[in-house]
Amino acid sequence: QVQLVESGGGLVQTGSSLRLSCAASGDTFSKHALAWFRQAPGMERECVSTISGSGGRTYYADVVKGRFTISRDNAKNTVYLEMNSLKPEDTAVYYCAADRSPFGFHLKDNEYDYWGQGTQVTVSS
Repeated sequence: QVQLVESGGGLVQTGSSLRLSCAASGDTFSKHALAWFRQAPGMERECVSTISGSGGRTYYADVVKGRFTISRDNAKNTVYLEMNSLKPEDTAVYYCAADRSPFGFHLKDNEYDYWGQGTQVTVSS
């Protein structure tokens, strides 16, 4: 059984940093892109960042570019999201996800088959 488990969320002040982690078990995703999505209340889920299986290709949404960094450790089957200079508009539930296809690189949530349970990030002003 595939499981993705996020950790690292919390309540922080504007300008603070958080590091999210997502550990996968039950399968190896070294060939699959891994992504972080987020969903704020009343909003659609959006792709924040994606990293290819090798780690050589990344994507960042414009609103987080320059502040967030995605990375992965395939030996640990784990993906990370380093979030700096956090803003109140970053408040959301953050989900990690694994791409359906090996060697794929997608930005839409319907291309991802495996999801974590989500971790809440709240940034106070």
